[in-house]
Amino acid sequence: MTTNATFRTIAAPAVKTRDGHRLQLASAWAVSLVFILVVAAYGFDYYTLGSAGRPFSPKHALLRPSGSIGIKLGMLGVGMFMLIYLYYFRKRWGWLKNIGSTKNWLDFHIVLGVTAPIITAFHAAFKFRGIAGMAFWIMVAVALSGVVGRYLYAQIPRRLDAAELTWQELQDEQLGLTQLLAAQKMFSPGELVAAFHVPDVEMVKHKSAAGALLWMFLLDLARPFRVAALRRRVLGFGGVLLSLGGVLRSGNGELESVIQIARQQAALSKRMIFLSRTHQVFQLWHVVHRPFSYGFVVLALLHIATAMLLGYL
Repeated sequence: MTTNATFRTIAAPAVKTRDGHRLQLASAWAVSLVFILVVAAYGFDYYTLGSAGRPFSPKHALLRPSGSIGIKLGMLGVGMFMLIYLYYFRKRWGWLKNIGSTKNWLDFHIVLGVTAPIITAFHAAFKFRGIAGMAFWIMVAVALSGVVGRYLYAQIPRRLDAAELTWQELQDEQLGLTQLLAAQKMFSPGELVAAFHVPDVEMVKHKSAAGALLWMFLLDLARPFRVAALRRRVLGFGGVLLSLGGVLRSGNGELESVIQIARQQAALSKRMIFLSRTHQVFQLWHVVHRPFSYGFVVLALLHIATAMLLGYL
């Protein structure tokens, strides 16, 4: 088998296994975005009114928190937030463990966690007072911490079954990727090292947990620009134009295979170097994220009970 064929064979399975999930995830984000935009467009003239002007709006009976649409938005927001807890119950209910992978569940967990506060904001007509206001801001805190948690989760190397890889397995995988990169002739080793630079382990040890996390995030933020620079070195004018300056994947199979393996190797090296720091922050994140989510449930139930007692439901 030729070197080019080897690169394509190694890279293709990983791409295929991700495509189906990515399509489902993109569809979920698209549905959420379209729904939010439709509600925002319909209620824009109402939501932008001051408190004094809203009772005179023809949409007040529909969009106020206790209105026919407003109350349904509240139910939808709370219902979506409650669905988020399926991710926690999956670890305890055997029949849920056999459906999908942990990573895929976590991705949809994030979709619900980001969308629910926005839907709830429409329910509250962007007026956050009392118990409902406290519940909303706690929900926002849960959503933001969830996004951070998803990033941290991705930094801990795992198999497809979500079991963490041992240090020896990580080293073996890194060695295999390094050997593949040594066999390619498209880029010199120095070019790939410069494009996918990772810090020295001793430098990371002297960083605080928060500082190491910020450093890791900045490396991930810079990587797409470094990849684009690699593509521009190989592609002609037409290829650079079609790939938007190297930002998008090109039609050059060998180039994309080399970039895919180089990206995997750099990501693995980065995760190994930052692993201890990632574990520290991830444990701290658990201490913050779960109490916030439980606090929201308590306040949401108090808000619903109060609304029922006052006759809004």
